[in-house]
Amino acid sequence: MHSLSISASGMDAQRARLQALAENLANAETTRTPGGGPYLRKDVVFESSALSGGSFQDHFASALDAPQMGVAVSEVREDPQAVERRYQPGHPDADANGYVAYPSIQPAEEMVNLQGAARAYEANIAAMTVTKDMVRRSLELFRA
Repeated sequence: MHSLSISASGMDAQRARLQALAENLANAETTRTPGGGPYLRKDVVFESSALSGGSFQDHFASALDAPQMGVAVSEVREDPQAVERRYQPGHPDADANGYVAYPSIQPAEEMVNLQGAARAYEANIAAMTVTKDMVRRSLELFRA
């Protein structure tokens, strides 16, 4: 069941990444946010983490001295440098010199990252399916 926990943590981390990427794409032209200023591009940072398992899993892992690891989101960073200025003197958000601050988001790059995150999510689903099939086949062998 440990491999299922690892895959589940990977799916959760990729879900957070997909959400941040979709938010970046949706706000690629947002010049004013409730906090003031343009939308700031978000990046999700992953880290390895210990998984909390059931008592049997804890005892089994401690017997093998194998750490139970997975992946988790350590933080969601906003990039304050990801701002570009465009000359648009008639824009309501223009400064005194006529420049408007826009998020520096590259839609093509965000789409490539989105595809990568979706494929990583699918890979975790495939790993869970293989594990589930192995468990099912093992149970069938014990029945015979």
